[in-house]
Amino acid sequence: MVIKKVELETVCGYTSKLPENIYPEIAFVGKSNVGKSSLINALMNRKSLARTSSQPGKTQTINFYNINDEMYLVDLPGYGYAKASKTEQEQWGKMIEEYLHTSHQLKRIFLLVDIRHKPSANDKMMYDWIVYHGFEPIIVATKSDKIKRSQLTKRLEEICYDLNLGDQTSLIPFSAETKQGRKEIWDRMEVMTDKTQ
Repeated sequence: MVIKKVELETVCGYTSKLPENIYPEIAFVGKSNVGKSSLINALMNRKSLARTSSQPGKTQTINFYNINDEMYLVDLPGYGYAKASKTEQEQWGKMIEEYLHTSHQLKRIFLLVDIRHKPSANDKMMYDWIVYHGFEPIIVATKSDKIKRSQLTKRLEEICYDLNLGDQTSLIPFSAETKQGRKEIWDRMEVMTDKTQ
């Protein structure tokens, strides 16, 4: 896709009403500090569209990015941030759950995990939660440039095993630095938003 326009159109907090969008929505979710903002910036070819931070837990809202008036990229709050209060963590969870329950335009969910580490209990819970809601998430293994190329296959196999992924589940290694996986992610986004589908 040629990106002619991308803008942060809607920001929803704990008490906000979710928008009733007319374009397909593609959601991205992952634990805090998994590299979600960096991935979004890389997808959009922008340096600071989504705010990146060395401090986890930066995204505390649901952010809707309008792309070409054709689709929305939806940035969901990061989960599993240890320094967030229990109340905050519960509120983030409720926001994500409400979105999964109520969005009529949600077509695809990408679940981000850090390729350098085994999937956490929160990662496993989120994967099972997404599947429970009737979606088949695409798994994106971020920060693939941080490991040796010889370790890539082993790490991907471990993620498949730990999350108990089905044979049909896509797993894409991604690097915001080298742009590895960018085309594969875009291909899957565009398939789900194709007007002929």
